[in-house]
Amino acid sequence: MTTDNNQTLFERASAVIPGGVNSPVRAFKAVGGTPRFIQRAQGAYFWDANGKRYIDYIGSWGPMILGHGHPAVVEAVQKAVLEGFSYGAPTEREIELAEAILALVPSMEMVRLVSSGTEAAMSALRLARGATGRKHIIKFEGCYHGHADALLVKAGSGLATFGHPTSGGVPPEAVQHTIVLEYNNIAQLEEAFALHGKDMACLMIEAIAGNMNFVRATPEFARRCRELCTQHGALLVFDEVMTGFRVGLHGAQGVLGITPDLTVLGKVIGGGMPLAAFGGPRAIMEQLAPLGPVYQAGTLSGNPVATACGLATLKEIAKPGFYEALSAKTRTLVEGLKAAADAEGVAFNVDSEGGMFGFYLMKDKPQNYGTVMTTDNAKFNALFHGLLDRGVYIAPALYEAGFVSAAHSDEDIAATIEAARQIFSHIS
Repeated sequence: MTTDNNQTLFERASAVIPGGVNSPVRAFKAVGGTPRFIQRAQGAYFWDANGKRYIDYIGSWGPMILGHGHPAVVEAVQKAVLEGFSYGAPTEREIELAEAILALVPSMEMVRLVSSGTEAAMSALRLARGATGRKHIIKFEGCYHGHADALLVKAGSGLATFGHPTSGGVPPEAVQHTIVLEYNNIAQLEEAFALHGKDMACLMIEAIAGNMNFVRATPEFARRCRELCTQHGALLVFDEVMTGFRVGLHGAQGVLGITPDLTVLGKVIGGGMPLAAFGGPRAIMEQLAPLGPVYQAGTLSGNPVATACGLATLKEIAKPGFYEALSAKTRTLVEGLKAAADAEGVAFNVDSEGGMFGFYLMKDKPQNYGTVMTTDNAKFNALFHGLLDRGVYIAPALYEAGFVSAAHSDEDIAATIEAARQIFSHIS
């Protein structure tokens, strides 16, 4: 009998790591089965502990926009490693990465580098409160901004009421100033500002959400967010940890044509290493220590190896034609999946922007988290495991977006569509 090395590793991991994983979505809890333990990756593929190869559509949840092991990125990282892992002191490369980010995100005049998306979102929230002198914040159901206490919250019992914790260990008072609204619901948005506008520090949003599958803010909704924040003196915070440099060279704000007050970045800017950032106009960013009263610090912030990885990645994606080619690949994938589903009579819809995509086992594109929740879980699980068996790795949860890299070939995409077609023929 062949040994399943993934199962063996999962059992070992479960004895020493809660749930056997260091981030919950890796656990396959939503879809069942054994997580794949990855041994190596190259280009558009990775290989598990059994040596099986998969076409990778999670890309480390977004950062691997060039694919795994891009030569220019590997060279930059190797050179940085030889110079030193960490200094606890400034480096020129931090400046170079900051300058590269600011050159591509016009809404930002200054940026602070940190180590994770959670840290960046948490710090942007504190900065918004410090800069405005206000307490209340708005977030939207289905948008994930990391696991800071004030952001782990579900909607209250009525429109524009304050939320309730969604995690153990978060006391009610930690979320007492957080209002959770339905995504793309302009009426709720207007009511919340009518009731609490004078006390509103910020509105934080994924303008193209990637944590309730791929759901766009409508242009009208995004514009109203901007108008109401301006009208009431609140800051508009775009969480672009996932969308920054992934949906386009200027992020979701470039796609929508909306200028936020603060932007949170991560994933792509680190090229797969722990690195994130937040930034905005100089007058707001100068409220941060050591210039201002809002404290934020990090021992490994601006790590020299991570900044080398991120800077090399940004240099590659800024080359002419990069996003046109990436977008075309992604559209070919999603349009092919939809055609395959339609041919088999499976209710299915798709959407994509740049190298980020979503698909839905329903007739129409969802506009909010509540609609996404009506997805047929059994059909999704059948699709997930069917693709996995055929060497295609998508997110092990129907609430996650997918990612295409520059390394995906036409053959990879065609193989993915054919694998899906075979599964659709059995789940229609």
